[in-house]
Amino acid sequence: MNVHLRTLAVAVTVVTLMCSMASAQERSLPERISPRPETTSGVPHTQIGVEINADLAQLLLERVAQFPGVILGPTRISLPGAIGFQLDPDMLLSQPNSIVGGFEFAHMHPDGSLHASLDPEMARRAIEAGWAVAHPWAKQRPGWSGFVMIYTPTTPEELDVVIELVESSYTFITGNTLG
Repeated sequence: MNVHLRTLAVAVTVVTLMCSMASAQERSLPERISPRPETTSGVPHTQIGVEINADLAQLLLERVAQFPGVILGPTRISLPGAIGFQLDPDMLLSQPNSIVGGFEFAHMHPDGSLHASLDPEMARRAIEAGWAVAHPWAKQRPGWSGFVMIYTPTTPEELDVVIELVESSYTFITGNTLG
């Protein structure tokens, strides 16, 4: 009997976690008001003519540094000067094939834009709402269909949405939701 109750308790916990992950991925995104920046069509994949807002970038980095198991440091896969959002190598991942390199689930470029791996449905919604553009390799590599560039936030309101997208990337890759 105890084995059955324990199995039931584990099943309920798994379903609860999956439902909260799903709801995090299903949040609606507001339409971005700022114009979409131009981007390069190849690699390196960058924005064209966009200046970083250093205060907003610092706030973003401070928020990401609070994610459990995340260490900020030099990127392992992007341009010099980009900051990688590295996961602890001991962390279990729910989507390891969607990580671009090592344990880096996202990174911020010197211009304030970010590359991140999103749930493919969230990536589609972010692109449609004007927050992101698909990475040139998104459809060329298995597991990368949700790999996008998130545009540089230009206002505190845009920063809130960008943070939400980075949180969504973290949840998608790790299976852990943030408070």
